[in-house]
Amino acid sequence: MKLAFASDYQEGAHPKIIEKLVETNDLKTTGYGSDPYTIKASELIKRACGNDDLDVYLLVGGTQTNKVVIDSLLRPYEGVISPDSGHINVHEAGAIENGGHKVLTIKNEKGKISSQDIKDYCRAFYADQNASHMVKPGMVYLSQPTEFGTLYHKDELMAIREVCDEYDLALYIDGARLAYALACDENDVSLKELACISDAFYIGGTKCGALFGEALVTKKDLIPHLFTLIKQHGALLAKGRILGVQFSAFFEDGLYLDIARSAVVYADKIRDALKEKGYKIVYEDPTNQIFIEVTDQKMHELEKDISFSFWEKSDEDHTVIRIVTSWSTTQAEVDDLIALL
Repeated sequence: MKLAFASDYQEGAHPKIIEKLVETNDLKTTGYGSDPYTIKASELIKRACGNDDLDVYLLVGGTQTNKVVIDSLLRPYEGVISPDSGHINVHEAGAIENGGHKVLTIKNEKGKISSQDIKDYCRAFYADQNASHMVKPGMVYLSQPTEFGTLYHKDELMAIREVCDEYDLALYIDGARLAYALACDENDVSLKELACISDAFYIGGTKCGALFGEALVTKKDLIPHLFTLIKQHGALLAKGRILGVQFSAFFEDGLYLDIARSAVVYADKIRDALKEKGYKIVYEDPTNQIFIEVTDQKMHELEKDISFSFWEKSDEDHTVIRIVTSWSTTQAEVDDLIALL
């Protein structure tokens, strides 16, 4: 069997999640998030964010969460500013456009856009005499960490918040891999700060040890009738307690903040080994994603024993591939990977 380093959601779920699901399996509860486990998860997440004046909703997946938030916050004539590498622009099959909103892209720098980038985009829009014929920017979409595993630091997010306030833009942060950002030594943005700086963000479960599911956190009453809108978008789980049980387990004893630490440690070990062996690391990042450029011949050799992700062609003879660690990666798997490399 190949070593599995293609993504961080190839496994089922963390053993403590499975344990809690088994423990509660025979209990009968009400549906659609009205169960005691979902209510408990909501309270625990608010406590972790240091603010009771928030709304928390548990949704089935990341694409659904992104579409619900963006479609619900924007007016029909508005679009969402995103890095051109942003997940909503590249890997969500046009879900945002399918909802009637254009993704307004800004060229990324190592997966990120800056406050100045956003300001320049808005200035150019409002300076254009044909602005009323164009899609108006209505919100900003970021990821923490980014598609390249890089991080926004607190000062960067604060600067982006200021620009959003200046131009009346909502700020939404995709946290599909948020656990790996929180576990990283370079990170200086806590859950409390994310809740304060953004209008909405989500705490990723699917890629961070849950069977599936994401926890959306918004300012209080940010989106009227959000429950109904979630159902309209097909993102509401009838057996909502399955999500509630998982996120209660994540937050009742700090599991979510701890679960990804080993993935970051192992990713650092792999990065060090790659450098020693002379591989070219394309994007330097401190989280659990590793991007290397190899010859196509080398890629075909490696894929005999290792599953990894194709990222992009860098030229006719070279390809950028991605190696990803997860909460379940073991020391033995890392040692075997390094030996094969």
